[in-house]
Amino acid sequence: MDKLIYLDNAATSFPKPEETYVFMDQFYRRFGVNPGRSGYDLCLEAGQMLERTRREMTTFFNGTDWTRLVFAYNSTDALNLALFGLLGPGDHAITTTIEHNSVLRPLYHLQRYNGVEVDHVRFDSKGFVDPDDIRKRFKKNTKVVAINHASNVIGTVQPLEPIGRHCRDHGVSLVVDTSQSAGKVPVDVQAMHIDVACFTGHKSLFGPTGIGGAYVAEGVTIRHTRAGGTGVKSAQQLHLDEYPYRLEYGTPNMIGIAGLNAGVKWVLGKGMHAIHAHEMGLATRLRDGLRAIDGVTLYCQDDLTDHIAVLLFNINGLEAGDTGTMLDVDYDIACRTGLHCAPLVHEQIGTAKIHGAVRFGIGPFNTEAHIDHAIAAVKQIAASRARA
Repeated sequence: MDKLIYLDNAATSFPKPEETYVFMDQFYRRFGVNPGRSGYDLCLEAGQMLERTRREMTTFFNGTDWTRLVFAYNSTDALNLALFGLLGPGDHAITTTIEHNSVLRPLYHLQRYNGVEVDHVRFDSKGFVDPDDIRKRFKKNTKVVAINHASNVIGTVQPLEPIGRHCRDHGVSLVVDTSQSAGKVPVDVQAMHIDVACFTGHKSLFGPTGIGGAYVAEGVTIRHTRAGGTGVKSAQQLHLDEYPYRLEYGTPNMIGIAGLNAGVKWVLGKGMHAIHAHEMGLATRLRDGLRAIDGVTLYCQDDLTDHIAVLLFNINGLEAGDTGTMLDVDYDIACRTGLHCAPLVHEQIGTAKIHGAVRFGIGPFNTEAHIDHAIAAVKQIAASRARA
């Protein structure tokens, strides 16, 4: 474990900052009770931390009303709440082929079982969606555009501002999956015209797994798709309409929220721009090293402008899974292989038929030495394959 080089940060950031571990432990030991359910001191302290985190996350996304920041398990959970709560029979939704299954599968279910029509806009050869291609798909019954801000497969960051402007002009709700972008590049719900920004805590916000949520812009109405306890207005038979309770159900994940609180503070303290610049410097070094190796194919990596530090490649003649196993067993490198829960990306770039590709996801704790070791490992594996 001490020798492990972790390059799977696009799945989950690891390790977390020490501040995350310490605050989670201290908070839960001292205040690990239900927030807002009673009036004793521990309960009030827990509730105050919950409110502080809502406010801080609202500021992080440049929202306007902290009560509209709702917590969920992760981005997938938040996206389900948004998509099932915004779309109904006869509605039309637009998404893209760059999406993660956290968007694709809810839309497939809505299409099959709820009578929702869905269009998929393709990305170009560099990995970007043209905002005009989305605009051209608008219909009278279009209710939602759902899009991944940054690809977990090829790392491209989509141009949300013009997409959001088209949505705003046509009265269409823009739902954004910020799983890969939040904490790496700015997500400004006002400037980008985002109606629902869904996020997860365990990637570049440096919280634990099992915590995420959404910021819901003012004027956006998401229907109830669940009901349960809130600790507020218990005599009321139907689930509450007001935010944040409207989209929250049962006891919140307080230790997860504490970790998210600490992780976001760490990001802001280090500076998001500085973190991203460090990661992209390493990504450029990795990209240049890999493309100099005979037998290595890179995907959508020619220009790293408007990218996050995610690189996708294959070694010619090798299954991605086999490459990943060799990197793990022989070189102590942890990475991700396969289709990365985004099958349409792989279909479009031609890797689906060869069972996907190898993904390196760089984080702030990676170093040049890690990158040089990864390049050397891929070079040795490629050379061995060429000799075989």
